Amino acid sequence: MSKLRIPVGPDDHTQGNPQAPCTLVEYGDFQCPHCGHAYPIVKRVQKHFGKRLRFVFRNFPLTQSHPHAEMAAEAAEFAGSLGKFWEMHDLLFENQARLSPKLVLKLGEKLGLYPAALDEALESHEFVDRVRADFNGGVRSGVNGTPTFFINGQRHDAAFEYEDLVEAIDAAISSSGG
Repeated sequence: MSKLRIPVGPDDHTQGNPQAPCTLVEYGDFQCPHCGHAYPIVKRVQKHFGKRLRFVFRNFPLTQSHPHAEMAAEAAEFAGSLGKFWEMHDLLFENQARLSPKLVLKLGEKLGLYPAALDEALESHEFVDRVRADFNGGVRSGVNGTPTFFINGQRHDAAFEYEDLVEAIDAAISSSGG
């Protein structure tokens, strides 16, 4: 079983209780249909565990299969630099079927981000180093597809349906004494 090689740190995008007994890390791709399937499942899992779960999202754009994935990740990072990562994260997944550069600019505008600044950041690839750092950390941790989940630092190799994640997280919380 692979382990998470890059520990969760202050630069990560996190939701939930920082002191939670369980941390769920997802390496995801905004254009990946499997990640799109996992998105509402993760939301439901977060609601189920509440303060007992911290969720972390890291970028793992599979650019060979998903031509807009890196651009979407860069847009999410741009939004994150303005305190709106999670809002952009959600909008990207909720509009995944129509993902395009034009749509990303519209989503940014919907969030109150300046379209010209977002466009400039995407054109200049201002956030590509951040996206690639996540990607390289995933490679070091044995990620080779998306979504890949880690539960308390251990790769979750089973299915990622709601019941499977709840069972695995319950086990992790029990073993951590939480």
